[in-house]
Amino acid sequence: MRQGAVYMNGYLAGILTEVSPTEYVFRYDDGYFADRKMPAVSLTLPKTQQEYRSAYLFPFFSNMLSEGRNRAVQSRLLHIDEADHFGILLATARTDVAGAVTVKPL
Repeated sequence: MRQGAVYMNGYLAGILTEVSPTEYVFRYDDGYFADRKMPAVSLTLPKTQQEYRSAYLFPFFSNMLSEGRNRAVQSRLLHIDEADHFGILLATARTDVAGAVTVKPL
């Protein structure tokens, strides 16, 4: 099981968990959820106290990944299988991302 802390503009928004290659869970942090000023991480993941479950990496997080030649180069340089979406996300979404959301390994 691998996990990543999801931050929105530097604030801990929730935890993304890869339970298995076919089971992913996202859950908002209680403090983040309680703060009415804090927005949802994405339109597809509205703020709720219930956890989200999916058989694949949530599209919002999957869309944070590079594609094509850039992905192949990242995979080779980071020694991560190109098909390991969650591994690449944890390795590359810590900094220098387009947007307010970052993901840091736990």
